Amino acid sequence: MAEPKDMWRCQTVNCGYVYDPDRGDKRGKIPQGTRFEDLPDTWKCPVCKATKKAFRSLADEA
Repeated sequence: MAEPKDMWRCQTVNCGYVYDPDRGDKRGKIPQGTRFEDLPDTWKCPVCKATKKAFRSLADEA
């Protein structure tokens, strides 16, 4: 499992869905604790079906 410092969230620029590693993705069968970088290349946003390339890091959110 990833260290908490590596568990930043990512948001898609298409629909605003936020991938949160603390939650994972039940629809995509991605377990809790899976870092965004570790998602399979075939994973897509469960809302708009955007690819990983459409996501931006929220690591600088304060």
